[in-house]
Amino acid sequence: MTTLTHPTDIDNARRLTLRAMLKLEIRGLSKSRGPTAYSTLKSVYGYKGTRESVLAQLDEWRNNLLNNEGESK
Repeated sequence: MTTLTHPTDIDNARRLTLRAMLKLEIRGLSKSRGPTAYSTLKSVYGYKGTRESVLAQLDEWRNNLLNNEGESK
């Protein structure tokens, strides 16, 4: 079990969840109510571009995050 204690941990977890949701939206699956992951990423996090380019930006962000955590351990 992982405990998210720092505010950046919570933000990172949310962004990773939105990334997974966006991957499903690109494949044609979507949740039935509320805003899409794509619209949330654009409005809250300021990403710009198509769904595919936003996913590419998120992949780059995630890779940088994983590389930085690996270096700090």
